[in-house]
Amino acid sequence: MPFDLPEDALQERFLAASGPGGQNVNKVATACQLRCDVFALGLAPDVYRRLKTLAGSRMNAAGEIVITARKYRTQEANREEARARLADLIARAHVRQAKRVKTKPSRAAKAKRVDAKKQRGSIKQGRGKVTLD
Repeated sequence: MPFDLPEDALQERFLAASGPGGQNVNKVATACQLRCDVFALGLAPDVYRRLKTLAGSRMNAAGEIVITARKYRTQEANREEARARLADLIARAHVRQAKRVKTKPSRAAKAKRVDAKKQRGSIKQGRGKVTLD
């Protein structure tokens, strides 16, 4: 489920990029730097916490996520990629991990494991040197 990004929370700047484009790279600002104000999205506290973890160093102290896209030669393609990456990041933050339920092996399972170990040990013990008494 892709997340719909409100336009008022986004800011775009275009920078000179490295990468594909040859001499075109030196003349045209094709890389897109997308800034998203996380507080303007109105996320739930747990979603915000997960987003902060997922974003890592891409989130600054002002609560903005900064994504730079410079994969393509055109501004439009880089803009689309940056928006798609941001939407994917926010959508992943909405997914809540299932709680892990601690389990304990049953007494029968423990006994079965010990029996298997004893059997394996006796097989290995039988591999020693044969002595003729």
